[in-house]
Amino acid sequence: MNTKNIGFIGGGNMASSLINGLIASGHSSQKIWVSDLDEEKLQILAANLKINITTDNETVINECEVVVLAVKPQIMQTVSESISRAISQNNVLVVSIAAGVSQDSLSSWLGENTAIVRCMPNTPALVLTGATALHANDKVSNRQRDLAENILRSVGIAIWVDRETELDAVTAVSGSGPAYFFLLMEAMEKTAIELGLDEHTASLLVQQTALGAAKIALESPDSPGQLRAKVTSPGGTTQRAIETFQQGGFNELVAKALHAACDRSVEMSKQSGDA
Repeated sequence: MNTKNIGFIGGGNMASSLINGLIASGHSSQKIWVSDLDEEKLQILAANLKINITTDNETVINECEVVVLAVKPQIMQTVSESISRAISQNNVLVVSIAAGVSQDSLSSWLGENTAIVRCMPNTPALVLTGATALHANDKVSNRQRDLAENILRSVGIAIWVDRETELDAVTAVSGSGPAYFFLLMEAMEKTAIELGLDEHTASLLVQQTALGAAKIALESPDSPGQLRAKVTSPGGTTQRAIETFQQGGFNELVAKALHAACDRSVEMSKQSGDA
C-alpha cells in the first residue's frame, strides 16, 4: 500500500483520523492528498501532517489511485456529480464513508462503471480504535479490496459484509454504538455522584471500568453472557443490579433501540436514492 497515492475529498475529523492512521502505519505523507474548500483547515492539515493539499477535487483524482469521499451525506450528490468525469477517466477506486448513501446512488452520480467500496466507520476511529464494515460493488477488484481494507484497518478493525443491506445493521450496532455506551456511562456517573462520590472520582471510575470491561471482552474467548456470569456472585451486589436492569426491560429496550437505528439507516438510504 505504501506505493499508492491515496486521496481524500473532504478534510474533516474522519478524514483526518484516517490520514493519521495511515501515516502511523507507515504510509508516506507525501503520497496522501486532501482537497477541501476550507483553506484554513487545509493549511492546518499540511502543517501537522506534511501532506499534499488543494482546493481542487480533480487534482486529487488525477494524482491518486483511490479516493475517499469524506463529505457530508447532504452534499454527496453535488460533489459526486462534479467529479464523475474525472473519476471515469482515471479509473479511480472510490471509498465512501458517508452514512445512508447507497452504492446505487453513488453509481448513478459517479457513473455505473465506477469501482465503489461503501463503508461504515465509527467515531472511535478518531483515536485509532474504530470498527468499520465494508461492502464492495462488482466493479471492485481484489487488489482494490485490499487497498480499501488497508486504509480502514489503519484506524481499527475492518470487516467485509456480503450484502450492502447489512450495513444498516452495522450502523445500528457499531456506527451508533459508541453513543449507547456514552449514555450508560453518563447515567452511571450521575448516579455515582448521587451516591456521594465527587464528579472527578465518578468520571474516572466509570471510564476505566468501561475500558477494562471492553478489554476483557476483546481478549477473552468467552461470550459477554459468560463473562457477566463470571463476575456476578449469587446473592451479591452485582446480581441485585443485574436483576434490576432485567426487571426494567433492559434487553427489550436495547433491541428496540437498535431496530429503530437500523430502520432509520434504511430510511436514509432510500432518501439518498430519491434525492
